[in-house]
Amino acid sequence: MKIFRPVTSGLLLLVCLFLVGDFRAVERTTRDSIDKSTAPAAPSGYRSEMPDTWFVEMSSPPLAEANPTNEAKYLTKLKQEKADFRTQARREGLRLVEHYAYDVLWNGLSVEVDPTQLLELAQTPGVAALYPVFTVELPEPAVPVGLDSGASTDLFTAITMTGADQVQREGITGRGVKVAVIDTGIDYTHPDLGGGFGPGFKVEGGFDLVGDAYIGPGTIPFPDANPIDCNGHGTHVSGIIAASGYVTGVAPGATLRAYKIFGCEGSSGADVILAAMEMVLQDGNQVVNLSLGNPFQWPEYPTGRGADNLVNKGVVVVASAGNSGEAGLFSMGTPGNARKSIGVASVENLKVHCHAAQLPGGPPVGYLPLGNADHPPLSGSAQIKDIGHGCNTERSLFVGLDGKIAVAQRGRCPLGEMVLNARNNRAAALLIYNNVPGIFIGSVGAQIAFPVATISMEDGLNLAARARFFTTLFWTNQFVETPNMGGGTISFFSSYGPGPDLDLKPDVAAPGGLIFSTLPLLKGGYGLASGTSMSSPHVAGTVALLLEARPHTSSQAVRDLLQNTSVPRPLAGAPASLELVQHQGAGMVDIHAAIAAQSQVHPGKLALGEMEGQSVTRQLTVQNDGDVDLTYQPANLPAPSTRPIVFDVQLGPGAAAAAFSPSLLHVPAGQSAALDVTFTEPADADEGSVFGGYVVLSPVGGGRELRVPYLGMKGDYQKMVALYPEFSPFGNPLLISDDAVGPSVPITINPGRFEFAPIIFALQYSVRRLKLELFDARSGRAYGRLFEASYFPRNSAPGFFDSFFWSGRDADNALVPAGDYTLKLSVEKALGDDANPAHWEVWSSPAITVVY
Repeated sequence: MKIFRPVTSGLLLLVCLFLVGDFRAVERTTRDSIDKSTAPAAPSGYRSEMPDTWFVEMSSPPLAEANPTNEAKYLTKLKQEKADFRTQARREGLRLVEHYAYDVLWNGLSVEVDPTQLLELAQTPGVAALYPVFTVELPEPAVPVGLDSGASTDLFTAITMTGADQVQREGITGRGVKVAVIDTGIDYTHPDLGGGFGPGFKVEGGFDLVGDAYIGPGTIPFPDANPIDCNGHGTHVSGIIAASGYVTGVAPGATLRAYKIFGCEGSSGADVILAAMEMVLQDGNQVVNLSLGNPFQWPEYPTGRGADNLVNKGVVVVASAGNSGEAGLFSMGTPGNARKSIGVASVENLKVHCHAAQLPGGPPVGYLPLGNADHPPLSGSAQIKDIGHGCNTERSLFVGLDGKIAVAQRGRCPLGEMVLNARNNRAAALLIYNNVPGIFIGSVGAQIAFPVATISMEDGLNLAARARFFTTLFWTNQFVETPNMGGGTISFFSSYGPGPDLDLKPDVAAPGGLIFSTLPLLKGGYGLASGTSMSSPHVAGTVALLLEARPHTSSQAVRDLLQNTSVPRPLAGAPASLELVQHQGAGMVDIHAAIAAQSQVHPGKLALGEMEGQSVTRQLTVQNDGDVDLTYQPANLPAPSTRPIVFDVQLGPGAAAAAFSPSLLHVPAGQSAALDVTFTEPADADEGSVFGGYVVLSPVGGGRELRVPYLGMKGDYQKMVALYPEFSPFGNPLLISDDAVGPSVPITINPGRFEFAPIIFALQYSVRRLKLELFDARSGRAYGRLFEASYFPRNSAPGFFDSFFWSGRDADNALVPAGDYTLKLSVEKALGDDANPAHWEVWSSPAITVVY
C-alpha cells in the first residue's frame, strides 16, 4: 500500500526579464496555519501547477458591474455574502487562511487551502466559482549601466522608434495625466523621478500592499503607506513611463502613483494584483500599467474581469503580454489578455547603450556587465585568449589563461560553469559572446567575485580571431551605441496569442528588448533590462501623451486608435515577411500618427474565431473627423499562419482571402461609413491552424494608411484535443505516487488514516469547464460533483500537470461507505456547447477501493 501526499508547488510565471542586482536580505515570515505534512513532492521530471491559494467567487456581481442606485446598501449585501461563506466554511471544518476580500472590481475572496480540502471547498455553499491564484515571480536582475556625460538620453533610441520624441518636441509630455504603476514600488528619491514623494512631486502617492519582507504567497504581508522600491523593477518601469532628467521617458510630464505588491525579493500573487487594481480605481488614476500577469489564463480570470471593469470605469489598462514566448501559442498573460485591456508585445531596441572596450586600431567593443558578477575595470589592458565555449569539456583551451581576458561563446553549458572555469584558471576577466547575432543580457544565479561581461556575436567572433595574434584589449570608461541586430523585430521571449477564446492578442507592440532606464540609486541609478515589462510602460506613457493631446478620448476608444495607426513588424530573419499577428498584434505603436489621425476605424481589431469551413463577414466603421471628404481603397495584407502545435510555434502554409464591399469606401467629412469584409479561411492550412493579417485602408490620393488586424482559426476549435494525449491518455488516467508517474494502477485508500487518491491531468488547450464526479464502480450510482471550475488554463509545457486529491468523501462532504469507486474527469473544450457531447473529453479512473 502506497502513501500519497498532495503536490503543493504553484505555477511559476513572470512578465518581465532582467532586473537589477543584489537582493537585500529579509526575514522570512511564513504562514503556518495550514498543515502540509501530508503533501507529496512530484516525482523527478514532473511538476504540479495546482496552487494552494484560490479565488472564491460569490454569486452577486461586483459593485462595478451592478452599478446600484444605493452603493452603500449593495456593498453591505456583498460583505454579507462573504460572511455567510466564512461561517459555512467553519462548519464544514475547512482550514482556510483568507488573504483578501473584494467588492468593487470582483466579488469574492482569495483563500489558502490545504490541497486535500480543495474538493470540499468547491462544495461549500455560497461558492459560485473557483479560480487558482497563481504566483508572479520577480525577474532576473538587470544590468546596471553607468552615466555617459554629455549624452542625450531618450531611453537610448527606444522613444524615437514610436514617435514619442517627435510628440515631445511639439510640447506634448503627458502633463496632467495620472498613471498608476502596480509593481515593486518606485524609488521616488531618484532625481529623474522627481526626488520626492507626495503632492507636488512626480510620484504623488501610492501604497505598499505587502511590505519589504514579503516574499510571496504564504508570507504575512505588512502593508504601509510608503511604496519605496527596494528591488528595482518598478523604478525601471516608471522611468520608461515618465523619467525626466538624465533619462527622458515617453511621457516626462505625467504624474505617477506607485502600488507596491512585491517585497525586496521573492514573488507575489494574482490576488495581490487584484487588490491593487481596486486601489487604482479608488484613487482616480487615468491609466494603469501592469508589467506582470499570469500566462495561459482566460479573460474571465479575476484580474481579467477586474481589468475590464477598470476600463468600463474610465481607466485605460495597459499590461504586458508576458515573457512566455518559448511556451508556444496561447501563452498570453492576464490581465493583458483581458477583453478591454491593451496587451503589449515586445520589440527589440535598435541600439544598446554599452560600456566600451577598445582594440588597437579597431572599432570599440560594446559590452554589458553580467548580472551578479563583478564589473570589468574601466582602465588597464590584457591579452585576449579564445577558450571556445568555456565548458568543462574544453579544459585544454584553459592552458595559459593566467592574466588574460578569456573570450567564450555561450550556448553549450551554463553561464555559471563558464565563469567558474575562467576564474579558477586565473583569467583577468571573461567576455561571453552571443551564439546568435547581437548582444544579450545575462546573469549568474549566485554572486561571484570575478569580472564578466557579455558582447555581441559579431564582436566575439572578431575577438576570437584576433586572439591568435596575441592581441591586447584595452578597458575604457567610454560608452558606445551598439547596433542590435534584431532591432525592430518582435522579441523572441514575447508571449504568443491568441487568447483561449480566440480573441486577437496581443493588441500592440512597443520597444521592450534592451531598454535603458532608471534604477534605484542604491542599485546604480541606471541600467538595461529586457521584457514585455519594458514594452508595457512604453505604451502606458504613449497613452498619457494621447490623453493630453486628445483629452476627450474615452478609455474604450484608446486601444482602437493606437491599433489603427500601429505599424506591423517584419519577421525576424525574414524581412520580406510579416511577423505573426498572434505575436505582435497590430504592430508597433506610432503615437505621432495616433495623435494626428483624422480618421478612426472601429473596431480596432477583428477576432474571426473558429471558421469551420465557412466564410464570415465582419463590418468596420470608418469615422472621418476631418473637414475634407476621404476615399479609402481597402486591401488585404496577410501574415503567416501557425500550425496546430501548441507548445512549439511552427509556421504553416496558407493565408486568408478577403473581399470588400464597397470596393472603394467614401467617407464624407464629419461622418462615418461602413465597410463589409468577408474572410475565407486558408484552403491549404491544417485544421486548427491560426492565421491572421491586416485590413489596410489607403487614402486615395495619398496619406497615412489605417490598419485593422484580424485573426482566426481554420476549422473546428472543438476538434482540437485538450487533454494532452501523450501525458494523460483517455480512459487510462495517471495516478501519482511517491515513486512514479505512469499508467494507472490499482489503488486502495483508508480515509480514516487520512489517505488520498490522487488523480492528475495535463491540458494542452485551455478549457471552458472542468469537473470531477464520483460514481460507484459496480452499480454506477452517482455520488455527485466533487469539483467544478470554469475557464481553466492550459499547462505550461509537456510534463507539467494539475492534480486533485480525493479523500473518500461525496458531493455532500460525507464519507462514502467501503467499496469500489470511479472518478470521472470531464472537460468542455473552449467555445464549446454544454449540451454537445462532442465538445467534451471524458477521462475515467480505474476502480478505487475504499477501506476502513
